[in-house]
Amino acid sequence: MEDLKDLLPVEAVRLDVRAADWREAIGAAGRLMVETGATTDEYTGEMVANVEENGPYIVIAPGVAFAHSRPSPAVLRTGMSWVRLAEPVEFGHESNDPVTLVVALAAQDSAAHTSAMASLARLLGDPATAAALAEAPTPKALHAVLAGERPKDGSEAATAPEASATPEPPTASAPRAASLHKILTVCGNGVGTSLFLKNTLEQVLDRWGWSRFVTVEATDTISAKGKASEAVALLTSREIARTLGDVGRPVKVVQDFTSTAEVDAVLRDTYDV
Repeated sequence: MEDLKDLLPVEAVRLDVRAADWREAIGAAGRLMVETGATTDEYTGEMVANVEENGPYIVIAPGVAFAHSRPSPAVLRTGMSWVRLAEPVEFGHESNDPVTLVVALAAQDSAAHTSAMASLARLLGDPATAAALAEAPTPKALHAVLAGERPKDGSEAATAPEASATPEPPTASAPRAASLHKILTVCGNGVGTSLFLKNTLEQVLDRWGWSRFVTVEATDTISAKGKASEAVALLTSREIARTLGDVGRPVKVVQDFTSTAEVDAVLRDTYDV
């Protein structure tokens, strides 16, 4: 598996980019992946078409869009780009607009970039790191933060607010040691935002000590409908929840895919703990 710093070279980072609308914002991110040899121009059109078809579910957190599409011949190698906008643009998301950051992903398959998605989820979910990324003066400085270097301001990083107390070990309302529950995280393509949400959910399960009892699978809307009967619940965006409809299992909406506190609350609701 490739790390975030391998998939997102400093040459694929642009700051203070001007875009008139969300299509231009995605276009700027797509051009960077073309310039760095990850994709052809066609992939940019595929990312735009994904939003046109599935809605603005790619806006995974306040101000953050994660542009991507399915693996296709337009993807030459797995890669990413990072565009921080000079002025925010509207993507049409109910709660997370306007967008100031567009991170784009081109994936050759659903496995090679899982480590990078885990790293990105942790970075954007940490308030101090997110602030450092938003304030980095140059692509090189931003890339250093992505590589794990702490901001050199002499202060300790702020920590995210703690969620409610960790639940007691599994009881009757939660998974028993003898069983293994499954939760599906769902997006339009199964290789981008669903992986992002999967990593955030796994952070919460690790914190609870429930990773032995609950597995998490990232998938797309079509596969999710076939796999729903295997799951305790499906976690996704509001837009994808509308696409899924009634699948015979609870479909839980998560607004901020970077928020362990929100995912913690959704998981408590799922298991009534």
